[in-house]
Amino acid sequence: MIIYHRGAAFEPDVTRAGGAFVATASIFEEDGHTTSLGKLGMFANQECAINFAVRCATAFLEGDDMPLPPFAMRS
Repeated sequence: MIIYHRGAAFEPDVTRAGGAFVATASIFEEDGHTTSLGKLGMFANQECAINFAVRCATAFLEGDDMPLPPFAMRS
């Protein structure tokens, strides 16, 4: 689902990783380029992951500090 925030478009996404859900988000720029925010965090359920992806994308668009995930992910 594409969401618009202050004139900018972004798409939060969730993928399953074993028993967890990984939050990601992509920012769509006016010139057609896409900026990926990468893997933002792992969550116990899909709803928490998508909500976190939305929070991260809106913080990125507003120039605010990105929220911290509930725990650090290892590469």
